Amino acid sequence: MNLKLPLFSGRVPAGFPSPAEDHIEQYLDLNAWLIPHPEATFLVRASGESMTGAGVFNQDILVVDRSISAKHGHIVVASLDGELVVKRLHTKFGRIQLQSENPKYPPIVLKNQSELHIWGVVTYVIHRPV
Repeated sequence: MNLKLPLFSGRVPAGFPSPAEDHIEQYLDLNAWLIPHPEATFLVRASGESMTGAGVFNQDILVVDRSISAKHGHIVVASLDGELVVKRLHTKFGRIQLQSENPKYPPIVLKNQSELHIWGVVTYVIHRPV
């Protein structure tokens, strides 16, 4: 489905109100904007509070791109010993850690017997306003 929505050229201030401009700059296709690699992209719903510091909240929808090579600092969806997790990938000094973005949750240090499969890199987080 190709759905193009108007992108207005005016900015919406987060401070004091300003008259909104009604000039449409262009039409955006959200599929093209959010999903540049549709054949390698999937959506998954986040669960829990371990990534709130990265702006990932319970029930958010994650846009995950499997075509991106996961690198240090990326937020990834991974299978760790058969369990799906969303964490920040840390690769330093030859060690791999999956780190939460909430101080209540300790990092996961991979051990030699751990089985890790990176499913993809989180490219966007979609959440509803409170």
